Amino acid sequence: MARKKEPEKKKKVNTDGVMGLVGSTTEQPISETLELNYMPYAMSVIVSRAIPEIDGFKPSHRKLLYTMYKMGLQPGSRTKSANIVGQTMKLNPHGDAAIYETMVRLARGNETLLHPFVDSKGNFGKVYSRDMAYAAPRYTEAKLEPIAQELFRDIDLDTVDMVDNYDATMKEPTLLPTTYPNVLVNPNQGIAVGMASNICSFNLKEVCDTAIALMRDPEHDILSTLPGPDFSTGAELLFDEAQTRAVYETGRGSFRLRAKWRYQKEGNLIEIYQIPYTTSTEVIMDKVADLIKAGKIREIADMRDETDLGGLKLTIDLKRGVDPAKLMAKLFRTTSLQDSFACNFNILIEGMPRVLGVREILQEWTAWRTQCVRRRIWFQKERKAERLHLLKGLEKILLDIDKAVSIIRHTELEAEVVPNLMIGFGIDEIQANFVAEIKLRNLNREYILRHTRTIADLEKDIADLEATLKSQRKLQKVLIDEMNAVVKKYGQDRRTGIVYDAADADDEVEEEAQAPETPVHIFVSKQGYLKKITPQSLRMSGEQKFKEGDSLSFTTETTSRAELLVFTDRFQCYKSRLSEFDDSKASVLGDYLPQKLGMEPGENVVSVVLPGDYSGFVLFFFENGKAAKVPLSAYETKTNRKKLTGAYSDKSPLRTVLSMKEDAQLVAYSTDNRAMIFSTALLLPKTTRSTQGVAVLTLRKKATLDFAAPVAGSNIKNEARYRAKSIPAAGAVLKAEEAPQQQIALEL
Repeated sequence: MARKKEPEKKKKVNTDGVMGLVGSTTEQPISETLELNYMPYAMSVIVSRAIPEIDGFKPSHRKLLYTMYKMGLQPGSRTKSANIVGQTMKLNPHGDAAIYETMVRLARGNETLLHPFVDSKGNFGKVYSRDMAYAAPRYTEAKLEPIAQELFRDIDLDTVDMVDNYDATMKEPTLLPTTYPNVLVNPNQGIAVGMASNICSFNLKEVCDTAIALMRDPEHDILSTLPGPDFSTGAELLFDEAQTRAVYETGRGSFRLRAKWRYQKEGNLIEIYQIPYTTSTEVIMDKVADLIKAGKIREIADMRDETDLGGLKLTIDLKRGVDPAKLMAKLFRTTSLQDSFACNFNILIEGMPRVLGVREILQEWTAWRTQCVRRRIWFQKERKAERLHLLKGLEKILLDIDKAVSIIRHTELEAEVVPNLMIGFGIDEIQANFVAEIKLRNLNREYILRHTRTIADLEKDIADLEATLKSQRKLQKVLIDEMNAVVKKYGQDRRTGIVYDAADADDEVEEEAQAPETPVHIFVSKQGYLKKITPQSLRMSGEQKFKEGDSLSFTTETTSRAELLVFTDRFQCYKSRLSEFDDSKASVLGDYLPQKLGMEPGENVVSVVLPGDYSGFVLFFFENGKAAKVPLSAYETKTNRKKLTGAYSDKSPLRTVLSMKEDAQLVAYSTDNRAMIFSTALLLPKTTRSTQGVAVLTLRKKATLDFAAPVAGSNIKNEARYRAKSIPAAGAVLKAEEAPQQQIALEL
């Protein structure tokens, strides 16, 4: 019976114009799509691409260096970079361009690393130049630097795990068994999905000394052996003890760097020969040119880039009578000749990203390296034990070689030779195979005695290795000896000088001819845009322009010389003057504060405060219901510091910032529709900026403090209903007619 032909499925055109089969379209919730598709991608970027691990490398670095190691490029001659890139694609399938860019950064010619791993020949560009492009891989050559031996030492002794590459055709290491804490010696930067990492470089000798000191004394003061970072571009580090200790403890913060310069009296010129690691010559030149065009710098006759094979050099020709020190102070203040390196010590520890301080990083590295050494010693012990086992069998035929020959000679079948030897001498199969494979010419007493004479040495070596495995002190000594050897062989002096009197370094020279003090209006948007508008321009302008989705946060009238305190969501405060902002108009967006003030990537403005004469106080309201009252004088500095870390407590998310000249009545709102009125006089001022404050609002389960505002600007009519005589208090449920229409501006 013929089979009935099935009817074809009818095709239809979906509403989006794509042809499809009837019933083939399915709906999927966006949350499920993100979970099934985006989250695996995000985890792959975090774990397998962007964040360095405890050996100090990302997978791209590790794959490239291991390929060069397997190619035998360590002691040998250089080969074309294109050849290395092609071989690396067996481990890294992300394309030749990405692989070559990785090699460029690791190369000596690029000067990115304090201790480069690639010995390069040809044009590899420069880290301090934005426009100096590196040559194509077909023109350049490379091999491994001698220090790379410390990355691969004992890698063949089972010190690290080996896994399949992406197509399972070869093995590659999961980590490189570095004999020194490379994770802190060379800089590393990466941006993943939802997180980033930015690790500065430290001096090799100082890092090893610190690691050794921590092994001997876990309470060791790190600052005594590790005074600060060291960068390949040199420059000067403006030392701030409090800030440095904060970075060492938390893994977050920043270091300030300043260019090195010298004045040449003959020729009346300034030579800048080292710049901060975070900037480039082109950025500096462009900024100086803009300042000259704007008329803000009139002391410079000419500026040019004279960088050559001798190294970096920016030359500034001065006009007659110009004080070079005053000019450089102005350039430090207005250009990236003085810049900050923002630290974020985010490292993968056993596959989990963690932000660690220097002490924790060195402790994690020590634990991991100890495990590598333990695995190496175990591997060596097992090999020696195997050799000893063979020699023990050889020793048993020492007194009767003729018997062994007779057994072999009178055995009819080859397969029975090993069993007969096992029976004849009481040895196991492995020993019998070893004896059976001895050449006829070696069946003499001299050969056997020479080999069995090493039995005592092997037994002693095995005992020593076992004793080392059982002793933490001996394992530490192995690590210490290895690091001391690395320091002796590859240690070098600091390139980045340290200016310990940072207060004097920040005490910049004020301009002699200051602009006149005039009234201005400032407008700050919720997304952090600031406009400074003169009264005349404001009268002639129309409606204020804002970015789509943005709106006005607050506006006030002040003077053109007023100071600003800009609080951010990274617990930092940036200080600036309105004189550093150009006059604006209502029809433009204004200056974007994160960019203008040089904030860290992803850092956002929370509040802008005008401190005036620094009288009064600032109130910080946190999500956990606490409030901190900090005098404005705590943010006043004698020098022109641009950034204050630890500006407020980081124990709970910040909800509201209020600047007040005197005590007043405030209303605090919670997320469960309650309000409480209290006097700020109930709060005692704290001299420490990072104080957690005191509880103000008693919160019910799952409720948080929403925001706080002056009672005068609220919709509350019956103040007695919500007023509290003491704090903390729960307040009362808001009536519908007294609910706030919108959150009031954060400043007074």
